[in-house]
Amino acid sequence: MKNIRLLICILFFCHTAAEGRELSKNGQLSKRHVFYLHGAIIELGDPRPNHKEYGVYDYPAIVSALSKYEFQVISEQRKRDTDHLLYATKVVDQVNSLIASGAKAENITVVGFSKGGMITAIVSSLLARDDVNFVIMATCGEWYDNDEYLKSLRLRGNIFSVYEKSDIAGSCKSLASREPVPLSFAELGIDTGKKHGAFFLPREEWLNPVVSWIRRNTVGIPVNSPL
Repeated sequence: MKNIRLLICILFFCHTAAEGRELSKNGQLSKRHVFYLHGAIIELGDPRPNHKEYGVYDYPAIVSALSKYEFQVISEQRKRDTDHLLYATKVVDQVNSLIASGAKAENITVVGFSKGGMITAIVSSLLARDDVNFVIMATCGEWYDNDEYLKSLRLRGNIFSVYEKSDIAGSCKSLASREPVPLSFAELGIDTGKKHGAFFLPREEWLNPVVSWIRRNTVGIPVNSPL
């Protein structure tokens, strides 16, 4: 299992701040940098766990699918029971390191699903920049209004929310409407009928719109949706 985790980090550019400097030597800073933050079940150790209701969550396949679009993909398998805020702070440091190394902020996108989506929302709030991009998938619900810390979040940057219509996690418009609102907000509801499991595989229903949005080819995606 440790070998699989290490392989994911090696193949898909799992960086520290020092590795960000190495990117400049390799001429990679002009590329689009994409962080992918996985759901909570991957923290249990298996990168391809089989959920009793939602089926296989193929984390390596999702990272591989994103890497095919010539993005500089940054992802790692988090440890069990990773603290949301602590990990978000780590990602903020990684984003700042990339920018300090010469990467353009507008070429950086943090993508997160479920727990990874909540961490992404926290990163957006902590980073507090209008020129970084965020995709939050299947994470929004009443818990953002009930938890004391989550009530303090304010999304910043360019936000793309994707949710599955049959899932308990729904629209992020309420979160995005908190003042000050993010620079831009787009949202897409997909309809696979697979609930939370819609995001367990690199399905075209969510992958294609996300890739299009990262590339800023937003045809068919409702950009700057009214809140």
